Amino acid sequence: MKPLMQVSAADVAGVTRALRAALEGGPTAPAVWPLAEPERARPTGEPTWVVDERIALVVETSGSTDAPKRVLLSAEALRASAAATEAALSGPGQWLLTLPAHYIAGAQVLARSIVAGTEPVVLEGEHFDPAAFAAASARLDRRVPRYTSLVPVQLSRLIDAARTDRKVADALHAFDRILLGGQAASASLILAADTLGVRITRTYGSSETAGGCVYDGRALDGVGLRIVDGGVELSGPMLADGYLGDPERTAAAFSTDANGTRWYRTGDLGELTHDGTLRIRGRADDVIISGGVKVSLGEVERAVRTVHGFGDAMVVRMPDAEWGERAAVVALRTDAAAASDALTTLAAATDAAGLTPAARPVRLELVDRMPLLATGKPDRRALESRLRDGGSA
Repeated sequence: MKPLMQVSAADVAGVTRALRAALEGGPTAPAVWPLAEPERARPTGEPTWVVDERIALVVETSGSTDAPKRVLLSAEALRASAAATEAALSGPGQWLLTLPAHYIAGAQVLARSIVAGTEPVVLEGEHFDPAAFAAASARLDRRVPRYTSLVPVQLSRLIDAARTDRKVADALHAFDRILLGGQAASASLILAADTLGVRITRTYGSSETAGGCVYDGRALDGVGLRIVDGGVELSGPMLADGYLGDPERTAAAFSTDANGTRWYRTGDLGELTHDGTLRIRGRADDVIISGGVKVSLGEVERAVRTVHGFGDAMVVRMPDAEWGERAAVVALRTDAAAASDALTTLAAATDAAGLTPAARPVRLELVDRMPLLATGKPDRRALESRLRDGGSA
């Protein structure tokens, strides 16, 4: 066993030093736990954490769909993930860090940089700003491949800015590849990126898989992918060891088959198309029972986002006295979204997608901005809470 060292995620240089030591310093080097607020990490009276010698990094999940978990990642898992990423891209390169270092997408930018032997460029500032992104991108070494990881809300802001700001447009074009993950991106956002000539790769994965391990629907080298009872399961050397101090959740999420292969149950519903591409249908815990009918909110959201003006809409559950639960749409306040017949249009979109009448949205909330988690993901729990309380989202 060895100690687990907490480091402020705001101190990116400190996180990088500690992570480099954990990856390169052998089994006795302390593991690193980047945190937004280190002083609140350990409740009063809780013993100092120690972890297995294999562990190099602990990351806390965002808690967007469940209570946060503290994921244990070994040095082997991080190196395997970095190697698979390099093989899928243009080889090792330099990375721009735009996401918090205490979440897996940010921590992986640092880990990939360490493995590649390059120095990451850090986007400074408390809030994401396209002009600052362009300035930071200009500091990348043009002699090596240039990469970054973004979430959809960041890419959307960059594309909007690029239409009037040549520096932002040039910055987007300068990247050999931009990894886009954290949540499903709307078809309209991907189309806008393609139209501008931005090289995007959509990633799927989680903290438990050391970040993205399925790129544009295809598993990376060494990654196993299967569908069990409609649920997506993943295997490979980049799997986490489990959850810190939580053996019950570890046992529920990870299993080993008769061949000795270890699998992670993602909690996502999905299917493999005829050519083997993974298609995510939504979260298993986002299936509601509406009038006795199962409805996947992810599938409702996919249908809603095909309607003009609703490309970034969110679909959440709301209580209903008669049906039990129904689907509600939360959309940014736009002229298209404010149309008086919007709900009828949205219901028609779910019908056209082949969903049951129980999937038709029955409420539309217009907001000026979506509540976001630190990762940039929309905070679904906050939206559902506000709808449940009857207030405006």
